[in-house]
Parts: sequence; structure tokens; C-alpha cells
Amino acid sequence: MQDRLLSPDPAQRRLARSLYERARGLPLVCPHGHVNPRLLAEEPYDWGTPVDLLIIPDHYIFRMLYSQGISLEALGIPRKDGGDIETDHRGIWQTVCDHWHLFRGTPTGVWLRDELRDVFGVTEKLNSANAQAIYDHLGERLATPEFQPRRLFERFNIEVLATTDGAADSLEEHRAIRESGWRGRVIPTFRPDAVVNLDTEGWRAHIDRLSIASGIAIHDYRTFITALEVRRGFFRSMGATATDHAAVSAYTGWLSDGDADAIFARAIAGSASEADAARFTGHMLIEMARMSVDDGLVMQLHVGSARNHNPTIFARHGRDMGADIPLAAEFTRNLKPLLDAFGSDPRLTLVLFNLDETNYSRELAPLAGHYPALRLGPPWWFFDSVNGMIRFFDSVVETAGIYNTAGFNDDTRAYPSIPARHDVWRRVSADWLAGQVLRGIIDEEDAAEMIVDLAYRLAKRTYKLGEA
Repeated sequence: MQDRLLSPDPAQRRLARSLYERARGLPLVCPHGHVNPRLLAEEPYDWGTPVDLLIIPDHYIFRMLYSQGISLEALGIPRKDGGDIETDHRGIWQTVCDHWHLFRGTPTGVWLRDELRDVFGVTEKLNSANAQAIYDHLGERLATPEFQPRRLFERFNIEVLATTDGAADSLEEHRAIRESGWRGRVIPTFRPDAVVNLDTEGWRAHIDRLSIASGIAIHDYRTFITALEVRRGFFRSMGATATDHAAVSAYTGWLSDGDADAIFARAIAGSASEADAARFTGHMLIEMARMSVDDGLVMQLHVGSARNHNPTIFARHGRDMGADIPLAAEFTRNLKPLLDAFGSDPRLTLVLFNLDETNYSRELAPLAGHYPALRLGPPWWFFDSVNGMIRFFDSVVETAGIYNTAGFNDDTRAYPSIPARHDVWRRVSADWLAGQVLRGIIDEEDAAEMIVDLAYRLAKRTYKLGEA
């Protein structure tokens, strides 16, 4: 399907195809994602089975199956208590293929179809009858040198890959990659949520790890801030260009040093309230913006997920198991304290992501269309899809243009799916731009530049990854 995802209108399709060809071979810039750096640090790397690679780590897949009554245990997803789970990976693969019809029309179905075809050479549609033959085919491919992670990195034409790493992470895998002599560019991203969000499970233990990693004995708010600054400096020395922060809402608000210290003391004592946690996160988002002004790290903010919505799944399997649900979000008032302080400061780049599409045109595009510090991240998570991308372009570009957006990032844990995800973005971008040309909004010369910007240059510039 050469023209997959493109408009059925012949004129738009012809122009979209031409624009897509300009973007198709560009290097992949991956400035935000969750690939484990161990994949690229260990040589040789053992993928395990096709289920280890494609099913167990991918909540997009198992949340859909769970919605149809298939337990996570039946799919081999580990339990927190070490309880029994299915260990027959052939059987798990058969279960997935038996139910592959559930993914018709979904972005997961598109990604995996394209990934299996373009990366693994699987041209058949998954079904019950061919499940075991495809399982064998995948296993054989994974055992070959050509499917080692570094070889795939080069084959995928990845220019840079950013991982997401906790504030106390040793970054030993990144050090190993650097010292191996391999030329692939893999960089860390500083994510301090586990120590900034006081309601994180095990928060006190995370603080202890931060103390050890930073060499700062954290006993109050001021030493906490110093430890974070030390760690940011270490991440920068290891190649990081960005930080990443997740919050339930975009609320920001200054605390006095006294109030911040009092809340931190209550957290250390195990008595911080839900309100304390919300106020502290809101304060720390401004502090993180202040630190980014000082050290130049791009700041990313992901807002609007009610995480771990299903208490049964959380109790059995832990975090990030497909039970996260979007929330309504408000930015104009919530983000104002941060923007009052730093929104016009040219030293800050703040990339916003959200799970509430209703505020694209109402709030996010007008905010990014005014404040020099703001950029809009691409459609995220539930909306990283063909229709989600189209809605994003239609809602945002009229007010903010494309140059107040951050281009594309794949935000994936599923390493082999990276090319497929970028390809969807490039095809949808080309098709949308073709429609703009045919409506007389832009001309073909503009569109030819804009497709390269959307596919490559915007992400590289936004995340300070070199000349673009």
C-alpha cells in the first residue's frame, strides 16, 4: 500500500505522495521516548522471545486485550507479588493472534502491521492459522546479527535517540554506550517525577537514592534543590538536552521558602497531604523552569493522565499497565505563574503535551502563539494516531503556526516500532499539507519546506540537538 493513510482524492493524493517522498528518507530524530538504554549498551543483546519484545512491554496491546476480558496474567505480565502468570510464550502469541481483529482501525494495529512488514518481513495479516509460523519467523530473525539493536538503530537511520531516566539513575548504560566506540547517538533525559511528586509510591526511598547519587545529604528543601541541580549537571555532562515532567494538571504556583520547607518536612515525616503534594508539584514546575533558564535544558511537561485508574490492576501489576485515563485540563490560569516568571525568557523552551484535545484551539495554540518560551508537543498517547494528528493540525496551526510546535517524537518503549510511528507522522503531515495547498492556504514551495520541518528540523531545533 504505497499510498496508505493518504487522501482518496486524486489531486491531494498525488501532491501528498510528492511531499512524503521529500520526508521519507530523512533521519529519525527521537527526542523523547522510553526505550531502555540497556538494549544499546549490551552487545550482543538477547531479545528473548517475540512476546518479550512485542507484547509484554507494550501497554497499547495488552490494555485492548484486557478490555475484552483477557487477564494480564494470561499475557505473561508479571505480578507484583510474584504470583502465577502464563509462561508459555507460544500460547501467549496464539492468544494475541486469535484476537488480532480487536486492533482493526486502531493506531496499534497500523504500527504493528507496518513494523512486522518493514522490519521483520512479515507480509501476512496476523490470524489464528498463521500465528505459530509467524512466531517462528520472528524468533529466527531476532537471533540474527542483523537484528541486534545497534544494527537496527543504523538501519532505521536514527540520528539521535533520547531515553527517559530517573533523577538518581547512574546512567551506566549510557556510559557503556559512550565507551564502546559505537557511533550511535543515545542521550539521557532527566525525569525527576519520583522525587518531585510527593504522592509517588516509595517517595522516601527515591529521596534516599537521590542523596546517594548526588552526594548531597538531603534533609530539607534547600538540600533537595541542591541535589537536583547537581544531578541535572551530571545529566548534561552525559549528553542530555532535556528534562521531562508529568503532572495530573498544569497547575503552577510559587511557595515561599518557608512553606516549601514545611511541606518537604511533612513529606520526610510521612505526613504530607494530597493538597501538600499538589502545591509542591506546582511550585517545583516553576523551580524546574528556573533551573532550565540557568542550565539550558529543554523542559517537557506532560499533563492530564489519571494514572493507575484501575486499583485491581495497580495492586496486582503496578504502574503503567494500560489503566491510565485522560483528564480534562486547564492551562491558561494554571500555567500563568510559571509564564509570568519565565514565559518571555528566551533561555527557556517549555514543550507542552496534554491529553485533553478540547484545549488545543481554546488555550494551547493561543498560548504557544504568544509566549516565546512555549512549544507544543505532538499529539500524545491516545491521540498519536492518524485522526489525532489531523485534529491537532486543524486545531493548532491557524493560531500558532507549525513553528511553535516541536515536530514529532515517537514516545515509545517498543523499539522496533520507531520507524513505523515516524512514518505515520510523515504520511499524515504530507497529506495535511497537500490539502492546505489545494485550498490555497499555502503554496507548493511552502509545503515542500514545511514537510521537512515537521518530519525533521522542528524536533532537532526544539530539543537543541544540533544544526537543522
